[in-house]
Amino acid sequence: MIDTLELTFMIWWCMMLFHLLHADIHCMGSEAQESPITSVKMNWRKMELSWESSKNFSKYTCTLMDRDMESIRKEVNSPLCRFPVEQYVPLHKGVDFVIEVPDTNISKTCSFIPGGMNGSAIENFSCVIYNVSLMNCTWQAGKDAPGDTQYFLYWQNSRDDDVMECELYTKDENGRNTGCRFLNVRIETEKAYFLVNGSSKDSLIQFYDEYIPLYKIEILTPPLNVTVTCTRGSAGCVITWQPPRTSHVEKVQCFQYEISIQNKDEPKEEKKHPSVRNNRYEFQNYNEKKNYILKIRARGKNCLVSSSWGEWSKLIEFGEGKKPSIFVILLPIALGTTLVTLLQYCLFKRYCSFKSVFSPIPQPRDKFNTSADEDIQTEYVNLPKKSCTEEVTMVEEMT
Repeated sequence: MIDTLELTFMIWWCMMLFHLLHADIHCMGSEAQESPITSVKMNWRKMELSWESSKNFSKYTCTLMDRDMESIRKEVNSPLCRFPVEQYVPLHKGVDFVIEVPDTNISKTCSFIPGGMNGSAIENFSCVIYNVSLMNCTWQAGKDAPGDTQYFLYWQNSRDDDVMECELYTKDENGRNTGCRFLNVRIETEKAYFLVNGSSKDSLIQFYDEYIPLYKIEILTPPLNVTVTCTRGSAGCVITWQPPRTSHVEKVQCFQYEISIQNKDEPKEEKKHPSVRNNRYEFQNYNEKKNYILKIRARGKNCLVSSSWGEWSKLIEFGEGKKPSIFVILLPIALGTTLVTLLQYCLFKRYCSFKSVFSPIPQPRDKFNTSADEDIQTEYVNLPKKSCTEEVTMVEEMT
């Protein structure tokens, strides 16, 4: 049952691939005589070149050559030639096959020629992996592609995976697919295969294909858990960290680090310390009177990890900085004391001026606590004195 399913899938994959590629195989025999080699076929999934021969030759040589003049040559003793599957030959530029019979002039040359209008295939195709499992691929429309051309991306992560079409296209202002976003991408040891096909009502669109090792396009995350421990004296500071997160590498020996230490007070003086292989670094030139800014990034070394530098870690400050002088400490205290004194003086002056402008308000007498004699005496004393003339009238009694 499993063999049947595998065979069905393989046939479906090949049919789908050739259906999308729009290409034919054209062969040409030797000029001296009609070639006995016929029915040349190529199984791209297995990288197998096969043919039929009207004569039984004991040996054949077969050569696979792309347009960049990179070739693979094999010698076989039957009409079947298997090329290494890890060669991953892209097809959009075309491929040539040459089948020869040693010690004779019998040969067969075949070309895999992509179809479609010239200049209609996409341009500037590129992909990048970030945040461990996210991938973006972008491209530009062909310079001679018709206005109604629409592009579609198909990809295969490894030979054991299904061929899938992009599910999250990004579009330009004309609604044309110019990119794809991938989620939950895993990096395999094999190269991933990408195929961008196009369709138009006006003409046949050329395809573009490429094999990409995913680990080479990964942007490494910053190193984790970066810490700095400083001691007084010549011991300096010890910087430690953990490797960046990846989906396919666990060995700490696979990474190389670059450390940047910058004097905060002198930003132009930045010192980079590359080629750090361990997860520990001793900073000997530490001056406790200065402030420093630290950041670290990583790249792959001798492993299936990107050799490009990854993202920088977050900035970390360490160091005590310059201690303030006695003058700097006493100056705020003196200024504060002066301001308080001036404030008190102003308040006191303002309060005294109020008393001189406004006389005190008299309070009512407390009749219950003041004696009667004091009241009478006080009233008598306070009575206003009046000047008056006293008149005397004499009365006599008449008898």
